Amino acid sequence: MSRHDHERKDAPPAKLDKQAYEKELKHLQSELVAMQQWVIESGERVCLIFEGRDAAGKGSAIKRITQYLNPRHTRVVALPAPTEREKTQWYFQRYVPHLPAAGEIVIFDRSWYNRAGVERVMGFATEVQYHRFLRQAPDFERMLIEDGIRLIKYWFSVSDEEQEARFRSRADDPMRRWKLSPMDVESIARWEDYSRAKDAMFAATDLPGARWVTVESEDKKRSRINVIHDILQRVSWEYVEPQKIEIPTRPAERDTDYERPDRSSLEYAEDVASALERKKPAKKKPAKKSATKG
Repeated sequence: MSRHDHERKDAPPAKLDKQAYEKELKHLQSELVAMQQWVIESGERVCLIFEGRDAAGKGSAIKRITQYLNPRHTRVVALPAPTEREKTQWYFQRYVPHLPAAGEIVIFDRSWYNRAGVERVMGFATEVQYHRFLRQAPDFERMLIEDGIRLIKYWFSVSDEEQEARFRSRADDPMRRWKLSPMDVESIARWEDYSRAKDAMFAATDLPGARWVTVESEDKKRSRINVIHDILQRVSWEYVEPQKIEIPTRPAERDTDYERPDRSSLEYAEDVASALERKKPAKKKPAKKSATKG
């Protein structure tokens, strides 16, 4: 498979209108909040898997998904490289503790599919381990689904040109340079290897009940809108009337015995923000009336 494979776009997508994008994003995020409330009230378990090319926009999409959600009921799982002990375990074992309990949404920012992707391409897994994974993954996911977990798998697709452009942008940005790892750089030279690995992974694991959903991510804004909309469509949720919260009025009679400690005895953060205060416009002096000669 050449670099001009099915992930290559013939022409870049049209840019989204900024105001329209922000308005639609806020609407979809409000829907996610409502969906989460249903998940909490119904005790559902939702597991979202985010896979794809390096720099394909998975992380920024996850940030928009979780921005307004209750963190007590939504978790993002991004596991580091396995320890020496974990390497001796059943491969899926270290992922199982992170699966959702009742009322939870769990997003895997890369998942057990590392074995079919980076571990396959970079030689971190043996042939036996790799083929065993491809046989076991469908059974593992089937067990999750049969137990009632809502499993949705997303693949973020980006072209080789756009991926390289994003790598170069990260390398030049001190605030985002940490996102660029030696493994990411290596993926540029191994584009076709990753393409073959992805095709083999799809062939073995894109099965009824656990299909892969491809998100075109040449334009990150477009991919965020599309993936959030897709989540809202695939999880059959309903609006739940939120519990009304009554805010009590402060009692008329206060505890007059309480005395606040002397402020000089406490440590305070320096108010450097005061330098950013908006300057009040100076009042204009009324103009002097000129004397008129009669």
